[in-house]
Amino acid sequence: MSLTVKQRAEHLGTFRFVQVHLMETLAHWVPSTPEMEIKVLFGRHIWDLAQQADAIGQRTNELRAPLHFTVPPVESYLEVLRQVRSIEATEERVAAFYDVMLRDLETRYRQYVDETDSLLDEPSCRVVRRALGDLERMRADREEALREWPNLRNGHSSKLKELARSASVERTIVSPRVVAGAAREAV
Repeated sequence: MSLTVKQRAEHLGTFRFVQVHLMETLAHWVPSTPEMEIKVLFGRHIWDLAQQADAIGQRTNELRAPLHFTVPPVESYLEVLRQVRSIEATEERVAAFYDVMLRDLETRYRQYVDETDSLLDEPSCRVVRRALGDLERMRADREEALREWPNLRNGHSSKLKELARSASVERTIVSPRVVAGAAREAV
């Protein structure tokens, strides 16, 4: 994929939006999650997501966008994010966050790194690869927590399978309006 500087910033700005939304989702869940170990897990991962969002936001500024540039994803993906935030049961929250949203974000980050020009966009690739390592570690942290709370492994309902399908249906979560605008500018 040969993206312009503006398109790269918009992709990263969209990733930043998702990171911030996921961070806010965990913060929203902490007070109503009864299991202390899961509250602590969510708390640690709020910090991780904040660090990732900050690094991505700094990179967008290097790509001539405002510092911490943030772009909402396509509406269908935004709806998935809203549905995840509304989940009430701890086991469904854990499954939706780690098995649906983090896996989907990992897939999108890998796709970006695989498809972008790794020479021209090497700093962005570094930021994204660092985030990939964090996401992998976060999912491993979840596995460790679930050893103490095995009953929380039962959150894989048909609702979550539908959320996973809905999240993955869009090849790109960057708004077509944003990409089309950047393409017009490149002409």
